[in-house]
Amino acid sequence: MDLRSRLSTLIAVRVVVSTLLLGSAILIQLSRPGSFPVDPFFFLIGLTYGLSVVYIGSLPYAAQHHWLADLQFGADAVLVSAFIHVTGGITSYFSSLYVLPIIAASTVRFRRGALQVATLSAILYLALVSLQYFEVNVPAVLQVQTPPNLPSLRFAQYTVAINLGGFFAVAVLAGSLAEGLRSAGERLEDASHEIEDLRAFNEYVIDNLLSGLVTADSDGRILTFNRAASTITGVPSERALGADVSGVLQLPLPFRAQLDALVERRSMRIDLRYQTADGRTIDVGLSGLRLTFPNGRAGFLYTFQDVTELKRFERDGRLQQRLAAVGEMAAGIAHEIRNPLASMSGSIQVLRQELPLTGDQAQLMDIVLKESERLNNTIRSFLAYARPQRSVVSTLDVRTIVQDAAALLRNAADVREGHEIVVDVPDEPVWYDADEGQIRQVVWNLATNGLRAMATCGRLSLSARHDPPGETTGDVLITVEDQGCGIAPDDLDGIFQPFRSTFEKGTGLGLPIVHRIVTDYGGAIQVSSTVGAGTSIHVRLPHREGAAAEIPVVSAPAAVPREFTRRVAS
Repeated sequence: MDLRSRLSTLIAVRVVVSTLLLGSAILIQLSRPGSFPVDPFFFLIGLTYGLSVVYIGSLPYAAQHHWLADLQFGADAVLVSAFIHVTGGITSYFSSLYVLPIIAASTVRFRRGALQVATLSAILYLALVSLQYFEVNVPAVLQVQTPPNLPSLRFAQYTVAINLGGFFAVAVLAGSLAEGLRSAGERLEDASHEIEDLRAFNEYVIDNLLSGLVTADSDGRILTFNRAASTITGVPSERALGADVSGVLQLPLPFRAQLDALVERRSMRIDLRYQTADGRTIDVGLSGLRLTFPNGRAGFLYTFQDVTELKRFERDGRLQQRLAAVGEMAAGIAHEIRNPLASMSGSIQVLRQELPLTGDQAQLMDIVLKESERLNNTIRSFLAYARPQRSVVSTLDVRTIVQDAAALLRNAADVREGHEIVVDVPDEPVWYDADEGQIRQVVWNLATNGLRAMATCGRLSLSARHDPPGETTGDVLITVEDQGCGIAPDDLDGIFQPFRSTFEKGTGLGLPIVHRIVTDYGGAIQVSSTVGAGTSIHVRLPHREGAAAEIPVVSAPAAVPREFTRRVAS
């Protein structure tokens, strides 16, 4: 409570006490007329009311001028002395009123103020008694009316000593209590500030957690929902508070039932697919446990994270492990299959030339040679995918590669009248430092896959640009979009695995080769597909400072169609 509030309270108390004195005086006068002088008594009460009005007017200035408070307490001591003066001095029943300004001073000015007012009261009271017992020349207004039966001097000394001791005892006690109260108030205020700071700190920490944090009561109603929870789920905290936690977090029913059966301090964890408020599907890792709130009520604590990227990294890691195992087998396959295959193919050619064959026999020989060549091409593609080889890096315009691939596809045998091949490239060159054959292989494999996915009709879109757009350097983004059959969500994880082709006459190595080349350049591939609507593949090749001067070890491309090579060369 500030000084102004304390003084306002004391003014109110002063008015109440004056009113009680006024009422008591009226009753005494009515019951025993002439018991004490009426006019001076009522005058002093009226003066008290008048001073209270003045005190109220000085309240706005009390905070800047503390002496105004001291002036009030001094005036109170003088008024009490005046009451005692007109009511008999040593025999007055109002000597105990000195205690009131002493206590009032202790509440505002604490021990120092209480002792000051006690000292002033003692001086005034001692002066009043001295005027009664000793002949002192003073003005008539200051002369104390001496009652007919004035107590003895020893009794007066005893009474004065008791009163003065009481004044200072009350001052010390009230001052000590006020000091203790002030100290307790300051400690309480400091503790309140510390608690508020701690609460703000806790809220700050909770709101800045990267993990979603949700608490719910025993009925599953959400009590707290931090900022990360809103960011991950897309649900505003205002809408989440009070809602059912199972609905907001999309918890499976068995998980909630098992969580109810857990004992305290044990937790459960699940991975689930979460549909966010904006329609995205993400992977969420969620843990839940039972807890007891400070008020003794039971509840639940849920923490969760968006692990979509982590899951993708895990899938990529598993894929890389499988690809590494496949690469280790490549050299053995080359020696164990390719060399005997070449021997058999050469032997069949010699036999076909030297032996007299019937028409059926010659046809069978041709089939063997054709299948041997097809098997040899498959092995060559596999080795190109699995075996790192040196390649020459140069600065090339990716637009040219995309336009050449589109031109070749428009004249391919698989193109139907319902097919449309569109190229979207900027007017400025899209420069990139890489092996030209490898980038052509990436564009060609993705484009042919997109065309095969559209059996009879559809649009195939090829694009290349810098990212961000308008920059002459930076990452290169190659995009291939088709309107074909699409890829089922369960099959997306396996499209870059070798020998997983879904097309007729496919080797299942086209996309794995693309993945190998892109990852060797430090790039990334993003695939989004909807069954029956089509597939979009975005290849991001990162900008590399000084890459043109390097000769990196990357995968050699698989065999590009001869027609494609000739068309580009021309």
